[in-house]
Amino acid sequence: MQGAALLSIASLIAKILSAVYRVPFQNMVSNTGFYVYQQVYPIYGIGMTIALSGLPMFISKLVAETTNPGEQRALLQQVTWLLSGFSVGAFLLLQLFSATIARGMGDLGLTPIIQSVSWMFLFAPILSVSRGFFQGHFDMVPTAVSQLIEQVVRVSVILSVAFIAMKLHWNVYRMGSWAMSSAPVAAVFASAVMIYYWRRSVVKKVVSQAAPVQQFSNTVIAKRVLIEGGAISLLASMMVLLQLVDSFSVMRGLVDGGLPAMAAKALKGVFDRGQPLVQLGLVVASAFASSLLPSLTEALGRGRQLQFERLAKTVLRISLVIATAAAVGMMALMPQINQVLFGDTSGSAALDVYALSVIFATLITILNSILQSMNHYRETVIALSIGLVVKAFLNHYMVVHFGIAGASWATVLALAAMTTLLLQRVPALKSALLDRPFITKLIVTSGGMLLGVRLAVTLVQSLGLPPFNSGRLDALVVIVVGIPVGVALFIWLAVKSDLLTPREWLMVPYVPTLLKRLHR
Repeated sequence: MQGAALLSIASLIAKILSAVYRVPFQNMVSNTGFYVYQQVYPIYGIGMTIALSGLPMFISKLVAETTNPGEQRALLQQVTWLLSGFSVGAFLLLQLFSATIARGMGDLGLTPIIQSVSWMFLFAPILSVSRGFFQGHFDMVPTAVSQLIEQVVRVSVILSVAFIAMKLHWNVYRMGSWAMSSAPVAAVFASAVMIYYWRRSVVKKVVSQAAPVQQFSNTVIAKRVLIEGGAISLLASMMVLLQLVDSFSVMRGLVDGGLPAMAAKALKGVFDRGQPLVQLGLVVASAFASSLLPSLTEALGRGRQLQFERLAKTVLRISLVIATAAAVGMMALMPQINQVLFGDTSGSAALDVYALSVIFATLITILNSILQSMNHYRETVIALSIGLVVKAFLNHYMVVHFGIAGASWATVLALAAMTTLLLQRVPALKSALLDRPFITKLIVTSGGMLLGVRLAVTLVQSLGLPPFNSGRLDALVVIVVGIPVGVALFIWLAVKSDLLTPREWLMVPYVPTLLKRLHR
């Protein structure tokens, strides 16, 4: 539990860093520079997810299943060789077909940027195997430290490159190549951290000194890596895979819809502003979910089916409430958030729609964890595959006819399809989540908050309270007023409507502490 908490905190900090750095980065490199970076980012995102969470989680499971040091050594050797072949293959594929991939994205200028990010795949074996080894021995410290070091180094390199590019007036593609080189540079530092922990590990000495005893054939290991490890990696990459579909279709769709290429690139950069906003919205909901999910696993492990179902229902309902509050809160203040973070209000309507992704992505994350605790992997892979098909099928048509708002709707509809499919696999949870009185109260509460915040914003603006004559400062004052109004209004409406039961309220973070203070 301590290890899981440590890893959750490290992941939370890394996610916040990963979301926040995009704001100063976009401010320095403009919408077009942001477009160049974000077009190739999903390739990095997939590689990072594989090396950080997907494969280490699977390898830790293999290590935990194998208690004999000799068998563990043989297993690690097999997995290392297998992953090395995959990594070299991915590297060569990206190097040799970078122009083809860039052409598919509608912009040949992206070729060197794709080649730049490809080098990080060569570090996947050492990072995946070492992280999986330590996690399999319940030591989460190396993974947590390497993850933080990796993100700090990568963000530092990206922002330094953006600053230099701005001062020296580099073109956006040169800037993008250097910025994306942050991925292999960060991987070098993360690998160095893992080697340091490996060299001083007591467990490593036992494993490395034991004679290798092969437990599985190479075919069995390859099959398990592909099916189990692949399933975990795919599900962890859900939002990144949807962004990859956008990379191949949004810019092309905008051009086919009649926009000049340069205007389409800038508008795609505006659309990409939604990703850090959604990521921050997901951080809160995901952190809450991860704090409750260990209780689910414990209940299931002890055969307490009734307790498991009750906890699962509670986690889903509370997470839906928090995610909805976050999404609707962002929608209520989107023009001001857009202005403060990115310097103008371009694309606010499309970002309003994109914010709805927080609700469905949160539910998918939790439903996936619940199904995984029940050893149901296939259902989530099928749901993800169908969601990607829905996104790919709708995206081009929606972008041509509705612009970047169409791409936002395609993402929301794809996530909604995935959520619906996953809920079909757990009928008891479906009935609890889609309970008509609960949904009605949630809609009324969130709608009341939206209306109240918008009225507060209108009042502040009509009174001329922001006197700064600066778009950003004026918008910041509105946000500072709007957020506490929204939070207070949502909680008041939720309590008045009995949106959550008293037991559910006590499971919401900080509520028990707040109630104790109010009681005193």
